[in-house]
Amino acid sequence: MAIDETLPFTPINIAVLTVSDTRTRDNDTSGDILAARIEAAGHTIAERAIIKDDAILLVDEIESWIDNPNIDTIISTGGTGLTGRDVTPEALSRIDGGRDIPGFGELFRWISYKSIGTSTVQSRACAIVARGTYIFALPGSNGAVKDGWDGILVEQLDSRNRPCNFVELMPRLRES
Repeated sequence: MAIDETLPFTPINIAVLTVSDTRTRDNDTSGDILAARIEAAGHTIAERAIIKDDAILLVDEIESWIDNPNIDTIISTGGTGLTGRDVTPEALSRIDGGRDIPGFGELFRWISYKSIGTSTVQSRACAIVARGTYIFALPGSNGAVKDGWDGILVEQLDSRNRPCNFVELMPRLRES
């Protein structure tokens, strides 16, 4: 990590969205892992929900969270695989004003390759920024959530990370 401890930490408000036809709050282990890591890093869980693998439902929930001024970032788990029910990337492509962050998915698969080898090609992890809100879509496995948070997001969502980070860009995300 390239954390500059002389700088102040800026906590952000993060919404956690689990995308699954089978998970409940009682067995949402990947959502629990993500929420625990977010809070351990000093951020706030602003919202948390479980939505079925349905693009229309996903778009509706994500759009409402984007419009919520108390949410800075959304991180989802699940729905990024190759089956017909995996529709998270398609839902993100329907978000009004969304712009791809291609490096996120590329870096995630590189990190994931170290854990699961060539099976990482089955992941469609991705990210966008829409109307001032970051949205990161991670696979739903516990290992993938750990890879995505520990390998990318814990640093990029830390305002002290150098040479740059996502947090310092937040005030400028709505520029035209």
